[in-house]
Amino acid sequence: MPASPLAPAWLEPPADPNALAAGVWPASTVRDADGALRIAGIAAPELARTYGTPVLIIDEQEVRRRAASAVRAFEDAASRHGTQARVYYAGKAFLSTEIARWVTAEGMRVDVCTGGELAVALAAGVRPGLIGFHGNNKSVAELEDAVAAGVGAIVLDSDIELERLAAITARADRTQSVLVRVNSDVHAETHHFLATAHEDQKFGFALEDAERIVARIRSVPTLAFAGLHCHIGSQIFGTAGFHESAARLLAVHERLLAGGEVPLLNLGGGFGIAYTSADQATPLEELAEGIVEVVADECAARGIPIPVVAFEPGRSIVGTAGVTLYEIGTLKDVTVETDAAPAVRRYVSVDGGMSDNARPALYDAQFSARLAARRGAGDPQLVRVVGRHCESGDVVVDAEYLPSDLAPGDLLAVPATGAYCQPLSSNYNHVPRPPVVAVRDGAARVIVRGESIADLLARDAGLDHTEGDR
Repeated sequence: MPASPLAPAWLEPPADPNALAAGVWPASTVRDADGALRIAGIAAPELARTYGTPVLIIDEQEVRRRAASAVRAFEDAASRHGTQARVYYAGKAFLSTEIARWVTAEGMRVDVCTGGELAVALAAGVRPGLIGFHGNNKSVAELEDAVAAGVGAIVLDSDIELERLAAITARADRTQSVLVRVNSDVHAETHHFLATAHEDQKFGFALEDAERIVARIRSVPTLAFAGLHCHIGSQIFGTAGFHESAARLLAVHERLLAGGEVPLLNLGGGFGIAYTSADQATPLEELAEGIVEVVADECAARGIPIPVVAFEPGRSIVGTAGVTLYEIGTLKDVTVETDAAPAVRRYVSVDGGMSDNARPALYDAQFSARLAARRGAGDPQLVRVVGRHCESGDVVVDAEYLPSDLAPGDLLAVPATGAYCQPLSSNYNHVPRPPVVAVRDGAARVIVRGESIADLLARDAGLDHTEGDR
């Protein structure tokens, strides 16, 4: 079948529009004899009947497997080069008490960036010493809570924050370990909103300011300088950006050794995953070995000890574990003029949208989709899956080939929604946020409750919530 002239160049018409692309779905996902998707042994139609749609399904074993693999990959690479590794789960990807328990049980630490995320990690029972605290505008109250809890490290992001923390630790008479976030000026090959190490953005210090900041930290008796931190962006394939960033940080690291110990080098995360069949994610084992090898080589060339290395994967742990189920509501064929000839794009509307997945609207993110309750028939047809919101940018899947016999009421599954979907969810158009359901070994359970219209109305202070109290 020829490609639609409306399809992006990377999207090829599939031989079978029911086939599941490798690496995009949880490893447990299969089609059963009835054509329904099964995730961790549970049929998608059963999940939809029990929990409604939309619903975010998280494969617990997929999260645990990826967490354990990440820890093993970085620790093994570090050991081969004579050092140690610390592997943090980047909670911003998706944090709940259950997920925090899963990843820490598999050997990960937890990275948070707000007081709310810190509260979730602590409520989950994460040991405070295993928590790192990021953020460009941590409030005095948040810093006080972090110091009181005894978090393992606070990542300093500005002069003001440094002075705030110095005053807080002095009042509390407690020593706090800190890292200094710096911008390596290495531009990740990603959407510009996801690139976080260039000079013109809100995070971190310029590299040339690092020595001044560290000198100030070392002058404060209640602050303990642990090392440098850098994050070059998100959804990154390959290691070239990490290599260059590590080299630049180690040049500063070497100079800082003249004034005292620099035990740790945190190179962040941002490792990409496959969202579509066109994506080829770099295996974590390859990333770990490549990045740690560069650190070791740079240190050897400079004649300095190899520091402990730290990393913060988030998306690569939880992203592929998530699948969102929707119900199709309406279908609409739109004729579009092209240079060759008019072409038809089918708009498929589902019962969720940008309120449960804001990534396409924010980052032009690409996703894929498949029928979830049956095998479709007919030739592959180009579709655009859109949400129910009153917004033209409310796109769930920009371009995909699905069977031509799609119909209202069909169940649609969108994979790779485990990261940055639930955390970015909203109540736009007063749509309740969906539940998150964990599946494992044929059993399912809610780990984040969904909302109802009553929940939304309960927050409206214009209503009288004291019935009969007039």
